[in-house]
Amino acid sequence: MSWRKKDKLLPVKDGEHTTYIEEGSEIDGKFTFTGTVVMNGRLRGEIASNDNLIIGEKGVVNANVRAGVVVISGEVVGDVVATDRVELREKCRVYGDVSAPVVIIAEGALFEGQCRMTKGRPAEANQPGVRDLSVVPLKQRSELPR
Repeated sequence: MSWRKKDKLLPVKDGEHTTYIEEGSEIDGKFTFTGTVVMNGRLRGEIASNDNLIIGEKGVVNANVRAGVVVISGEVVGDVVATDRVELREKCRVYGDVSAPVVIIAEGALFEGQCRMTKGRPAEANQPGVRDLSVVPLKQRSELPR
């Protein structure tokens, strides 16, 4: 699976670095970073960042994860908290709770845990032209067009 900028998966700002942790790499302990990290190795401990974490198909993470955006195609054992969004891709395996303003779970994803959709960052809510989509009114069946 490709994670290049042209795939338009995650916006990469000018000057922002992307780090690749390839298969065969192992990290034990607390891992912090800025920018975008693509993880195809193994990590045990804790991950903390405000930026983008992409766990590739070969990535195995035994840790609680906190980041801005988290995209999972591999395996995570631990809780995942994101300030922007969490995406669980079709062949991922997640064993733990997920919390983010936007949670996307693809068909075929394995997810064992609880999901909580939180409110977005407070600064975003006060920006002009940004709608709060955390509450969407539902129509009753009798109100739907026939």
